[in-house]
Amino acid sequence: MPAFTNLLYDLDAASGILTLTINRPTKLNALSHDTIRELREALQLALDDAQVRGIILTGSGEKAFVAGADIAELTALDEIAGRRAAEFGQEAFCLFEESSKPVIAAVNGFALGGGCELAMACHLRIASENARFGQPEVNLGLVPGYGGTQRLPQLIGKGKALELLLTADIIKADEALRLGLVNHVVPLPELLEFSRQLLGRILSKAPLAVGLVIDCVNAAYDKERHGYQAEANAFSRCFESEDFREGTSAFLEKRPAAFTGK
Repeated sequence: MPAFTNLLYDLDAASGILTLTINRPTKLNALSHDTIRELREALQLALDDAQVRGIILTGSGEKAFVAGADIAELTALDEIAGRRAAEFGQEAFCLFEESSKPVIAAVNGFALGGGCELAMACHLRIASENARFGQPEVNLGLVPGYGGTQRLPQLIGKGKALELLLTADIIKADEALRLGLVNHVVPLPELLEFSRQLLGRILSKAPLAVGLVIDCVNAAYDKERHGYQAEANAFSRCFESEDFREGTSAFLEKRPAAFTGK
């Protein structure tokens, strides 16, 4: 397994599920520059590894997924360095959003600021009952810098997103579920197992089709792409895949499909 300073990289070869754990418990898993760099490196390793089929992202301990950015680092930035930091974080989080392998955020506690932004960059979010979400940057004289002003309105709508962004309110897991910010809320002891089971259901489907669905949905929010055209292109591409032939044969023969991702 690769070694990181701020992350735990744990691949279950039998299921193909990689669990990435942000491991800075004394800092409530705050996102330092090095942590974001390691997240980027770990995801690239996962995308290049055929054994990895899906990813669960979580935080160490029971208090925080990611409590925010590393404020001590932010205080040392000037205008130019601040832009670079935002662009660095945005690029890293976009890699999660654009991953062809499904990524589930298992949110165990506080997901504030950069933590909420990181969770929103994942494809699905499962929250423990003690999870808390918010974008409190205006309390510090800042705005979200890692995509929060863009993804939060996509997930919960412009009006409510503006309210949370402007008031810096922190919401509980049940409110996040009601708003559509998270997909499920479960007791903390069940969080990882629930996430594994959900990811396992996804991984039982055709890998190529799963990746193309992710791409098509992302295309709907990309001003440089045409979502319907992306869908038509993906649909046509599936007809050349072995998975399509296997899936349709299995359906007609009333047996489970054995997909290969080809």
